[in-house]
Amino acid sequence: MSKTLVVAGHGPGISQAVAERFGRAGFSVALVARNAGRLAEATARLEAQGCRAAALPADLTNLTSVREVVRKARAALGAITVLHWNAATPVAGDLPTAPAEELTTALGAGTVGLVAAVQEALPDMRKRPEAAVLVTNGGAALLADPVDAAAVQGRIMGLAVANAAKHKLARVLARRLETEGVFLAEVMVMGAVKGTAWDQGRATIAASAVADRFWDLYQKRHEHFANVAG
Repeated sequence: MSKTLVVAGHGPGISQAVAERFGRAGFSVALVARNAGRLAEATARLEAQGCRAAALPADLTNLTSVREVVRKARAALGAITVLHWNAATPVAGDLPTAPAEELTTALGAGTVGLVAAVQEALPDMRKRPEAAVLVTNGGAALLADPVDAAAVQGRIMGLAVANAAKHKLARVLARRLETEGVFLAEVMVMGAVKGTAWDQGRATIAASAVADRFWDLYQKRHEHFANVAG
């Protein structure tokens, strides 16, 4: 039976590494993000590695687009086996001055879009014992004074709030999806990833290490949460 991975929120770091790791295991891969040009380049890279792939541009802060792109992935590559949610929007950096609508956007990308994607993919996943939802999160989600201070100083307050909400969502969704026979795992990345927009020359985490952690959780299917630190 064919296996399809949907990577929602594709970029050059974690999500590309996850796509390549699952591609090596025989998955077809649908890459989803806004930038069509970058998606085409990433898809070509996967195909050069022998992976069947599709580039599907979409705005993951728009729920109609989220639902449509899951349907497009199914039409292009077959029933959805694994959904990797990597979408995040670093807006509403300073909450007292940012437009309140930006916080809605941040929460939409981090949480509401994930729910919409899961709902759209769930009919496929219920039929597959290897089905899973994989969620990338960041350390700004943690409830700790130093983390909160860093979010304020770094003007990533909206992202911190969205990540905290995503962490709770992943916990309750993992428990609920178990009743549907679907596994969910969240990896919280505790630092900057090399080669991404967050890398200011001091990043210590390799995207491949995060991808390997996702793969390990996916294969063993008994832990729902893990940290990766540099």
